[in-house]
Amino acid sequence: MSTHQGIDLTAVPSGTGCVECEETAGWWLHLRRCAQCGHIGCCDSSPGEHASQHAASAGHPYVQSFEPGEDWFWDYPHEQYAEGPRLPDPQSHPISQPAPGPAGRVPADWQQRLHP
Repeated sequence: MSTHQGIDLTAVPSGTGCVECEETAGWWLHLRRCAQCGHIGCCDSSPGEHASQHAASAGHPYVQSFEPGEDWFWDYPHEQYAEGPRLPDPQSHPISQPAPGPAGRVPADWQQRLHP
């Protein structure tokens, strides 16, 4: 991965939760951060799969995990992990925010609703 192609080192996260899930009172399993614009979307195991939808519609090739303690990047065009620089803080959603989340919106049968 080219250090700056598809990555904006000034783009801060769009929030602490998936943009689209927040708009629809949805929920997510894990969060991903677009390395180009900072959009926070939910992972492909989540019902909405908003991170990959954003990558496809916006043409932004890389995301970084937005989970506490994780710093890996994913390269959507090549469907593989990638190396990347440190992005602007914050590096993850708040530790107090559960996964799945957000608190109060996760259905009791959430495990049956995940995508493989």
